[in-house]
Amino acid sequence: MDENQMCVARKVNRSEWQYHIMALMTSIIWSTTFVSTKTLLNHGLTPENIFLYRFLLAYMGILAVAHRKLFADSAKDEFLLFLAGLTGGSLYFITENTALKFTYASNVSILISATPLITMALSALVFRHKLRKSMFFGSLVSLSGVTLVVFNGDATFKVSALGDILVLAAAVSWASYSVILKYLGTRHYSTLFITRKVFFYGVVSMALYFPFSGCDLDISLLAEPVVYTNILFLGIVASLICFAVFNRVVEVIGPDKASNYIYISPLGTITTAVIFLNEPVSFMAIVGAIVTIIGVVIVEKVK
Repeated sequence: MDENQMCVARKVNRSEWQYHIMALMTSIIWSTTFVSTKTLLNHGLTPENIFLYRFLLAYMGILAVAHRKLFADSAKDEFLLFLAGLTGGSLYFITENTALKFTYASNVSILISATPLITMALSALVFRHKLRKSMFFGSLVSLSGVTLVVFNGDATFKVSALGDILVLAAAVSWASYSVILKYLGTRHYSTLFITRKVFFYGVVSMALYFPFSGCDLDISLLAEPVVYTNILFLGIVASLICFAVFNRVVEVIGPDKASNYIYISPLGTITTAVIFLNEPVSFMAIVGAIVTIIGVVIVEKVK
């Protein structure tokens, strides 16, 4: 490699690190959304209500700035955009939230953290590339760290077949979403266009699900300040901004590395719980946080 090629390589490397930072910040924000979600649940909203409101708000927001191109260039791409809205939107949230009714929160946190491993396997299958041993090893290290964080000193893990299967279905759903994004990124669509379509099809698929969910849509609850402020946070910050950023990150650094930042979410969740809910944190959780970060670094260092 000559001097000019080395300079180009260094510039690309520095540019990519910006997207790693963006992925990290997105994961941290998503890890704090449970506080807003829990608040809304305590005020009478259902998980389906929360998802519909936040995605509808996000769609309206992005439509204001990205409305020139309405449809994809082909029926195949439009169908993939529908699948993206389904797997990264309604299906993911329905399976994960429904799982909480049948299994334990700790099970959900551990099993959903298998998403990066599933993403790696699915990406290798779809794009026909070999799994890098160092990435797989780093991901396992992070998963071990997450396990320590979630247990937080209480080493009990109970099996609940239906709930655990639903969590794994949610993990597969998000992994599929990440891989679909990577493919759509090769089709030269803008990030805003892809994100807008994801919100649109997320809302449509959830609207189709509503008649079978048994949930009511009580719009009067939106008049409460604590409700609409949390909906604004989830819709504008956690959905509109974070989804657009994550979608762009996947295009640049790939679904494998982007999904790896999911391991950071439990760390943010524990930190938020300590700050806002005064929940205790054990020495084991601190060790788990360190192990998780080491695993993330191992994966992100892979060329």
